[in-house]
Parts: sequence; C-alpha cells; structure tokens
Amino acid sequence: MQNVRALLRSNSVKATLLVLLSIALVSCETVGYYSQAARGQLTIVFGREDIQQLLKAEQDLPAELMEKFAKVMDIREFAASELGLPVGENYSSYVDLEREHVVWNVFAAPEFSVDPVNWCYPIAGCVAYRGYFSEQSALSYAAKLEEDGFDVYTGGVDAYSTLGWFEDSLLSTVLNRADYQLAGLLFHELAHQLVYLPGDTTFNESFATAVEREGVRRWLIKSNKDSDIDAALLDYDRQQQFVDLVTDYRDRFESLYQLDLNESSMRSQKLKVRQALREEYAVLKQQWQGYEGYDGWFSRPLNNAQLSTVASYNDLLPFFATVFEQSNQDFSAFYAEVIRIASLPEKERDELVAVIE
Repeated sequence: MQNVRALLRSNSVKATLLVLLSIALVSCETVGYYSQAARGQLTIVFGREDIQQLLKAEQDLPAELMEKFAKVMDIREFAASELGLPVGENYSSYVDLEREHVVWNVFAAPEFSVDPVNWCYPIAGCVAYRGYFSEQSALSYAAKLEEDGFDVYTGGVDAYSTLGWFEDSLLSTVLNRADYQLAGLLFHELAHQLVYLPGDTTFNESFATAVEREGVRRWLIKSNKDSDIDAALLDYDRQQQFVDLVTDYRDRFESLYQLDLNESSMRSQKLKVRQALREEYAVLKQQWQGYEGYDGWFSRPLNNAQLSTVASYNDLLPFFATVFEQSNQDFSAFYAEVIRIASLPEKERDELVAVIE
C-alpha cells in the first residue's frame, strides 16, 4: 500500500509540476487549459487497474475482455523482446473511461492556407493541435477559432503517449480494435517514447508509423495468423490510397491559394476542389467494393484544418523505410540512426531527409 501511495504522490507531483512549468513558460496559454489537462491525466492515473491482477482475480469480467488483456500481455512482450521498444510498465494497467474517446483534438488553419496553426507546449514542443479531455470544451474552443475566421476540425483520439512522463495505460477506448490493430497502436505509441523530436510532428508520427507497420508485420508472422496478415495488408493498402488521395488534393488546394483571386472567387474555387475530392473518393470506394472505413472522415467539412491531420502521419514514411533498409532491417541499428538524425541541426536534417527520400 505504501508503494501505491508513493506512486500516486509521484504522479500528482508530476502533474502539478507540469501545470506550473507550462504556465511559467507559455504565458499566452491559460491556466484553465493546463489544469484540465492535468486533471484528465490524473483521472487516468487514479483509475488504473493492474491487468495481471485482473487476469488472476475471480471477477465477473466478460471473456472477450479477458482475452484482450491476455493479448496485450503478449503484445507487450513482443514489443520489448523483438522490437526493442521501451515497454517498462507501459500498458500493464487498464482504465475504463466510460466514454468514446480519451481526448478530443482541435486543429485549425487559415481559410486560404494548408499550413496548420501550431500550439507550443513544454516537453511536446509545437504541435498542430490542442487537446481536451472534454468534448464540449474542445467544441467550445473550436467555435472561438471559427469566429476568428479559421478553418477548424475537431476529432476524437482513442490513445496517446505521455512520452515517458507517465506510464501509459491500456484504455477502454481502444478495445474494439482487431488484435493486429491494437498491436499497431501499442507499437506506435511506444515508439514515441523512444524517439521524439519536439516541434516536428511529421518526423515523429512518420517514424512511429514506420515502426508500427513493420512491428505488426513481424508480430503477425510470429503469431502464424495468415488471415490477419492479409487483412492488415489490405488495411495498409487502403490507407495508403486514402493518404495519396488526400495529399494530392492538399497540394491542389495549396496551388489554388497561390492564385491572385478575390475572396469570393477563391471560396467558389475552394468548394469546387472540395467537391472533386468527394467525387474521387466515391470512385475509390467502388474499387474497394464499397468499403466504408473512411466515410466518417469524408462526412466532415474537408477544410484546410482537416487536410492537415493526414499528412503528418505519412509524409516521411518513404524516408524511414529507406533508413530501415539501410540499417539491414535491424531495429537497434535503425533506432540508433534515427536518434542520430533527430539530433542534427534542423537544416542539416532536412537536407538529409531530402537526399534519402
């Protein structure tokens, strides 16, 4: 019990220090925003239940939940032993949040620009979103940005990494995923604890996605799940086609915004490009035999803020794939090289990315 109390005190101190540090370093941010972030994280910390204890206990838990817990233990072991990821005590505890998402992120971009607005925080650096543990709070902030003339997009997030600041827990918000998707999520979030470049979302997310995909491939091969391998490959293929489509239209929007048009004409042309994107997606769906996995995304406004949410996870995937091959597909060598690249001055790093990619 003393160890538990010490852990809770430690986590409380961490959250308090984070709030104070944030307020001290970023004067333009409100105390209320950081307070809700600290409260939200501490709710997760205090709601933890040890998964191994849940597996051992004689409790009336659904068999599906117990199977998922056992699978997570297997995924953790694989992440540590085969992928060299910093597992530690991460995902050894479970939290039932009793809501659809853990946080809601708000994205914004100018009306005639695809470059997203950035918010800067201690530890994480500058990122292209602002997160809230309450959906209503996120929507309220989004409404204020819309009043200021920004394109705004709000989306729910099922999991996130605390970058080692806390031990991350398995959340109820991710349990509806297939096993290989859950494995990919854990590999992705653990990769953030290994390599994280403050202020460079594209670098961070592309790296984590590269680790996720290769990790899932190896995990499925070891698990002898041929049907899941086919499903995962189909998912990734569709995802890539989706990304390529959105990225192509993001570039089209960017070209449009360079034209010398008045605001009325620009808005009219913007609507036409947006409609063309929807039409091309309809064609893509036909090629997918009606697969509806991205319908929810396309039901949203398709504005500049929404477009910005796709590229950051994928723009540098070819670069990291090349680095992985040059590392002889060895994760230890790959991580060492990525850490080296991340430590380079920004200009030198960008030049290297351009050459290798």
